[in-house]
Amino acid sequence: MDARCRSTTTKVKAKSTTIDGNSTKASDALVLPLYFTNAVFFTLFFSVVYYLLSRWREKIRNSIPLHFVNPSEIVALIALVASFVYLIGFFGIDFVQSLFLRPSTEVWTSVDDDERSIVKDDSRKVPCGAAIDCSVPPQVSPAVVSVLKSVDSLPVSIKLNEEDEEIVKSVVVGTTPSYSLESKLGDCARAAAIRREALQRITGKSLYGLPLDGFDYDSILGQCCEMPVGYVQIPVGIAGPLLLDGREFSVPMATTEGCLVASTNRGCKAIHLSGGANSILLRDGMTRAPVVRFATAKRAAQLKMLLEEPDNFETLALVFNKSSRFGRLQNIKCAIAGKNLYMRFSCSTGDAMGMNMVSKGVQNVLDFLQEDFPDMDVIGISGNFCSDKKPAAVNWIEGRGKSVVCEAIIKGDVVRKVLKTTVDALVELNMLKNLVGSAMAGALGGFNAHASNIVTAIYIATGQDPAQNVESSHCITMMEAVNDGKDLHVSVTMPSIEVGTVGGGTQLASQSACLNLLGVKGANRDAPGSNARLLATIVAGSVLAGELSLMSALAAGQLVKSHMKYNRSIRDIATVSSS
Repeated sequence: MDARCRSTTTKVKAKSTTIDGNSTKASDALVLPLYFTNAVFFTLFFSVVYYLLSRWREKIRNSIPLHFVNPSEIVALIALVASFVYLIGFFGIDFVQSLFLRPSTEVWTSVDDDERSIVKDDSRKVPCGAAIDCSVPPQVSPAVVSVLKSVDSLPVSIKLNEEDEEIVKSVVVGTTPSYSLESKLGDCARAAAIRREALQRITGKSLYGLPLDGFDYDSILGQCCEMPVGYVQIPVGIAGPLLLDGREFSVPMATTEGCLVASTNRGCKAIHLSGGANSILLRDGMTRAPVVRFATAKRAAQLKMLLEEPDNFETLALVFNKSSRFGRLQNIKCAIAGKNLYMRFSCSTGDAMGMNMVSKGVQNVLDFLQEDFPDMDVIGISGNFCSDKKPAAVNWIEGRGKSVVCEAIIKGDVVRKVLKTTVDALVELNMLKNLVGSAMAGALGGFNAHASNIVTAIYIATGQDPAQNVESSHCITMMEAVNDGKDLHVSVTMPSIEVGTVGGGTQLASQSACLNLLGVKGANRDAPGSNARLLATIVAGSVLAGELSLMSALAAGQLVKSHMKYNRSIRDIATVSSS
């Protein structure tokens, strides 16, 4: 660990401190006592001044050019310069150095968004603990060096040029807003490095371990993340092949939970050996539900009836669809609470997840309705009747995004040899855990073992919005003995899988590569929306594999054993903390 901590003072100061702590003075370099030396140079200075003035006065009277000098005058000039330098030095070595080594005390700021201005440097001598000396004496043992460098509270500085150093200082003192660095510098990677260094100085905390280099910061500007200072590394594992609808998929999963990929992989194996799984897409529509308010409940009901009247749908759809080539209004469902009206718009969104698309369409309709309902007060474009990133019964019942059912029949031999359990044990456990147990807990869409585990891992790997795991993980897992009890029929029903293959994080290099692995990268120009729909079925198929494997581990009593083997660090914590 290269824990280099530098002082914010970048110029060399002449007054230093010796090892024993005594101050080094300018007079230490003199052979004679200071008072005697001062007397000599004072006498010399005024003597040569008097001599030269007398000589020049005599030359003027005799009309002799001043630039004609004899040897005595040359010696007098040299003595004048030498004594003058000494007398200036008498006021302090810092003052002399400031004349020859003029430090730049101006820093670049962004007082105005369109220009640079010059302001005074930070008046604090050591702002934000940045002058901590983290250097280690050479005689210290390597083990001690390793421990010292692992202290998280020590800021790890990066090498900056003089201009960037000045910008860092201006960010630290608050004259340059951190959020404006990209627009001011025109270099996103440079802005991230400067922001990172400023953050370490302000907080006094190290960001060692958080990578900075090796990332395309231009790709996230204005789209994925603001004010970046680095990126987090999450390992990506592969589960599969998952045999789904006659095709094989290698499923990327970004996770830090041990056993998750291995367990899902075992489920994929069981499905593959049993002939594969099948999926059915039931619905495909993203929703947005604005809330509007009227003076009376009667006026709210009048708008509700207008929106739900079939004869008006074509007109409303025409207004809505102007917002996008792919956004197509499907239906509008309304709910009233007093004089407040909630309008749930649902529309197809092509290969995009579609939140922005549906929001633009809704805004068009609201502007159109305002003409006939001028007393309508739009409270918010989203009234939580959508419902986004929150567990909600409306999503569980009506669906949001892609609604998918995925099923498979697992052969009895596979259940015994691969999953290490029995059909009857799985059926009983599913009923008592996923159905009855979830009902006892008052679960909302949580009638499953761990659907959110698989959903979140795939979402992170493929650039989806991880927060939408909340409703996307709504799932009910069903298990039933078939073929005279010999085989197992297993299914997952997921009514609100919210995914896209364009926009957002899907365009980042790593996430794009994972989408490409699945064969769903970008938009499908031949059949718009088919890539996103295929991704949704892959998510459901992976959840099916994950549910099958975890339930088998629980039924066989293997959960604790497997987690102790695969989900515990083999590294010595004491060693890790000192490395």
